Amino acid sequence: MPDADTVLADAAGRGIQTVRVSCVDQHGLLRTKTVDATRLASVLEAGIGLPGSLLAKDTANNYAVPLWSPSGLPTLDALLGAQDMIMVPDPTTWRVLPWAERTGWLLCDLYHVGPGGGAGEPIALSTRGLCRRAAAALGQRGFRLRAGLELELHLFDAATGAPIHPGWELLGGRHAESIHEQVEPIRAGLAALGLPPRSVEVELGPGQVELSFEADDALATADQAMVVRHAVATLAERAGMRATFLCRPSAGAFPSGWHLHQSLVDGHGNNAFATESAGADRVDTPALSAAGRHWVGGLLAHAAASCVLTTPTVNGYKRYRPNSVAPDRIAWSPQHRGAMVRLLGGGADPATHVENRVGDPAANPYLYLASQLVSGLDGLATQTEPPAPTPSPYAPDAGPLLPRSLGEAIDAFARSELYRRCWGDEVVDYLVTIKTSEWRRFQTAVTDWELKEYGSLF
Repeated sequence: MPDADTVLADAAGRGIQTVRVSCVDQHGLLRTKTVDATRLASVLEAGIGLPGSLLAKDTANNYAVPLWSPSGLPTLDALLGAQDMIMVPDPTTWRVLPWAERTGWLLCDLYHVGPGGGAGEPIALSTRGLCRRAAAALGQRGFRLRAGLELELHLFDAATGAPIHPGWELLGGRHAESIHEQVEPIRAGLAALGLPPRSVEVELGPGQVELSFEADDALATADQAMVVRHAVATLAERAGMRATFLCRPSAGAFPSGWHLHQSLVDGHGNNAFATESAGADRVDTPALSAAGRHWVGGLLAHAAASCVLTTPTVNGYKRYRPNSVAPDRIAWSPQHRGAMVRLLGGGADPATHVENRVGDPAANPYLYLASQLVSGLDGLATQTEPPAPTPSPYAPDAGPLLPRSLGEAIDAFARSELYRRCWGDEVVDYLVTIKTSEWRRFQTAVTDWELKEYGSLF
């Protein structure tokens, strides 16, 4: 893993002139400053300031939390009046940008300003910090989470707004050929960043594409997701396209998901989900180790409470529909793509893992990964056995429904004893406040559907 000295040496050797220094806010959006490379050493050592008011904003940049008077949230009250916080780069995230000449990029962690003006205590509300602490808690139990990204998105011609392929031909060879010149700069750019996709696939909907990547440890996977989303949007724009990770960017769009593949690695480097038992292809006796079953049990037990973290947008809940190759119930099954959690492999297969298909591509990657760590670890700690797997995950008796709206998800998260115990009331109440601001604004908005449905009728 690179350290500060390695970063400085690499920057000097490559003739780097500017460096993007970015942190990730509560919504999974990058907040960036660009510094001259001559300042890189001091920024790596002491960080760089940015206003704490960024933590108080909802997705419309409205202040969901009071900025000029106490809110009752200790972290934000310590930043009252838009006081500075410090973002300190993590050297392990160093990359050189392929689209900006002699420009490097670093992801950061957030800290309060210390007594001497440098970095003090970590910001409790930092989502990257929450993910790191959740991974550390799993490590104390002797495991590491290995997670693999599978992200869907839509690509449109920037000039015309038309999707780059007509869709409705899953993995269509002709579509793959027709969009090659448009997606190749994206693939090549990701490879130049050290993130070559395992596959680039034509998905079902018009203009829809899927990118999959090799598995990595939890925090690194969340970092990957941030880099991928930013890089894809940037590279697409330079190629005359518009990329969006919004679940359903139009009424006729087929919804995009974020499928998160996951397994546990034990202290000996072995896949802790694998077992010598037979029967991986049987729904009634899936061949998964006790650790694997308990992990799945935790994911299912806390799925509703986790939805505000895995699916944080109003738009994302339009994906949870029956018979849609997306989950609508809290259930699991070997291989079935309609289940929320899908088992792949089994028995002694070293690639045995589960795929959580619940996610929204617009989710904050650190909160999505953290939700899996917190839920799965609770399953391990309490030895939670999952309900019986189902061959029919859309059946009424397959399992409880996932939240039908962002409002339902907020309520489930607010009631979660697990998240309050693991993260504390402040973090839970903060995220509830931020997302409630968004949900209330949506409830008072007038949509195109309402105007079309009722405008001429009444």
